[in-house]
Amino acid sequence: MSEKNSGFDLETVKKLADIVKSNDLGEITVVDGDKRISVKGKVCLAGSAPAPVTAAPAAPASAPAVSREEKASGNSVKAPIVGTFYSAPSPDAEPFVTVGKTVKKGDTIFIIESMKVMNEVLSEFDGVVKEIMVSDGDPVDFDQTVMVIG
Repeated sequence: MSEKNSGFDLETVKKLADIVKSNDLGEITVVDGDKRISVKGKVCLAGSAPAPVTAAPAAPASAPAVSREEKASGNSVKAPIVGTFYSAPSPDAEPFVTVGKTVKKGDTIFIIESMKVMNEVLSEFDGVVKEIMVSDGDPVDFDQTVMVIG
């Protein structure tokens, strides 16, 4: 096998593999004109969908900060990766959660699209959705508070 397999050099393939591994992605696909490469991560036993990303539990703040996050008391659900927030599995579907909806630990509460991969985010908490801080299609940063569950 040569280093120029399918028009992508070995270094590009290695970088894509590192991205998949470091972000715990199921798969990444890159298209450049007529060239296409897919790098798959861990195999999902439940099907071909990417593995769900679990939101990290909120760490207690060491110093009080005045921000929008402070308005609603409860558990902050933070974005586990950088990407685009989606409240529903498709544009014409109902949102996973809405303000006032009761959720249980393990329920899918939103999706973050990162590098063309849809990553389901699961609730780490039981409770009621008190506030959703972003709108459908908004970009989110790593560790940004997306919603509050109380």
